[in-house]
Amino acid sequence: MGDANGDLENAGHGRDRYLFIRVLEACNADCFMCEYALSRDSYRFTTAEFRELLPRAWEASVRYVRFTGGEPLMHQDIAELIRLGARQQMKMSVITNGFQLPRMAESLADAGLAQVIVSIDGSSADTHDLYRRTPGIFDRAVEGLRRCRDLSIRTRVNTVVGPHNYTEMPALQRVLSDLGVGQWELSALKLDRSMVYPSPDDVVALCDPVYEPDDAGLLVPLGKRFYGDTAEERAQYFEQSVPPRAGRPACHVVDDVVYLDAKQGVGYACSCLPHRGGVGGAAARREGRWWLDTPAFRAHAEQFRGQGPVSCQGCSTTAAGYSDDVARLGRVPEWNY
Repeated sequence: MGDANGDLENAGHGRDRYLFIRVLEACNADCFMCEYALSRDSYRFTTAEFRELLPRAWEASVRYVRFTGGEPLMHQDIAELIRLGARQQMKMSVITNGFQLPRMAESLADAGLAQVIVSIDGSSADTHDLYRRTPGIFDRAVEGLRRCRDLSIRTRVNTVVGPHNYTEMPALQRVLSDLGVGQWELSALKLDRSMVYPSPDDVVALCDPVYEPDDAGLLVPLGKRFYGDTAEERAQYFEQSVPPRAGRPACHVVDDVVYLDAKQGVGYACSCLPHRGGVGGAAARREGRWWLDTPAFRAHAEQFRGQGPVSCQGCSTTAAGYSDDVARLGRVPEWNY
């Protein structure tokens, strides 16, 4: 969508795109690494806004919609938002801490939820509840994953890993594998300070088998290793606290992703960029209407296509791996972002 009266031509690569929508900023968890911990912000993305946005998203080749927050399951209309997207042939997913998932799983399935992504950082309640500073959240997240699995909703777990919990990853891998979780993202903790590990060699020795297990029945994380696949990436991570990025010369995520900060009316060309300070996106709401592929958005995307592989400070392992797979193969499997 180029200006207020028309659409830009799509990127032309033929791949389906992902639309992330931050539907609220409120949250019921107190995670130490999150800017929305225990937020009681009152903003809510509305069903009317989503109805108006859906045809524009379809025209922009969006086929996957992912609701994020805050905690999306605190949105009183989350099931209706999912239903609206599913009726338009969008594949709907939600990122959640899982606390409310057991009681809501059936209604989400009835609404047409295709995928649930649950955040889990420890292998037991003793650790995960401590990291998330929310008693009971591990057991609820695990029960929610079981219920979603039984309801034929695709399951995925996102884990934030750092010096505090990297030793838990082999045990967490076994827990998730036993649960039958379908996908696992294992991405580096990103804070505005250095990540110091007692021994980088210990991290590699402990976690390399997580990525290349002897047991073929174990769930393997998506994308790159959180500490990097190459000697250069590992040096960058352990010495500068910069996680692995998309490979040079270009980041291809920006062709396939739109992240919409609905409250601010701003769009970003990657799901990681809104969480990094000082990174500006492009206006996505003007004159009371939503716009996605504006000239400003495409300029923003072009900037990070070239700069991402050399300057991004907060890439996820999934984003980095996705971009490299596109560069190597031209396409990626369904749901691999």
